[in-house]
Amino acid sequence: MDSPSLKDINKKLDELINAYQRTKDENRKLKAETESWQHERQRLLQQNELARNKIAEMLSRLKLLEHEPNE
Repeated sequence: MDSPSLKDINKKLDELINAYQRTKDENRKLKAETESWQHERQRLLQQNELARNKIAEMLSRLKLLEHEPNE
């Protein structure tokens, strides 16, 4: 069996380095996307809570109006 030549080893090493760089770049992009989605989720949760509070406030006002004497 022939042992790999230095040229073959260097070629494989270059391929591994390129694969590592691609994986590293993809990982960085995925982390950035994850962070962006987490911020968007937090923003939407805050909007949802704000809307829920406004609806609760409106319902309270309507209940108060129901109990006021009609004039």
